[in-house]
Amino acid sequence: MNKKITIFTSDTCGYCHLAKDYLKELGVAFEERNVSRDASARKELMSKGYMGVPIINVDDEVIQGFDKNRLDELLK
Repeated sequence: MNKKITIFTSDTCGYCHLAKDYLKELGVAFEERNVSRDASARKELMSKGYMGVPIINVDDEVIQGFDKNRLDELLK
């Protein structure tokens, strides 16, 4: 799979952990940008108009929250 996946997370977000675990279960590589530990990730997320996590980017598509069905569609 040649899709670029970036997931914005925080340490205390349960849905972030679920999303990361799901991607790992599928064997999908992703880049994690943790807004709790990385100020530049937090600024980037806010500059795009998002205030909550997880935000999952699959190529140019954005998923707000852990939407398993939408993620499956984009990973086909």
